[in-house]
Amino acid sequence: MPRQDPGEPFYRVDSNEAARLVEQAGDTASIVDVRRDDEWVSGHASGALHIPIDDLLGRMDELPTDKKLFFICAAGVRSGLACEMAASMGYSSENLFNIEDGTPAWIEGNNPTSYGDEP
Repeated sequence: MPRQDPGEPFYRVDSNEAARLVEQAGDTASIVDVRRDDEWVSGHASGALHIPIDDLLGRMDELPTDKKLFFICAAGVRSGLACEMAASMGYSSENLFNIEDGTPAWIEGNNPTSYGDEP
């Protein structure tokens, strides 16, 4: 069950819950991986949009405004920051999710994963 800590403009989910929610949402959800390029190629959620955290503010126009956004990194810190950034840019808190256990847990949970440059 997604949870929201006091003062946070986003929901927290673990990787397995996120995979289930994204699958249920279909075309109304997107995963956004905010890790560095070298981390991305070592394995990432299939179908994820890759925008490194350092580039996110300059590339906000690439984020869909009509979908639930599930941000993921390695351990939930950069993805939490990405949620904060999106909220500050006007994205609805109801649509922002931090996958707080990160990509290693996503992969270990046997969730859909791609490698290299494939989406």
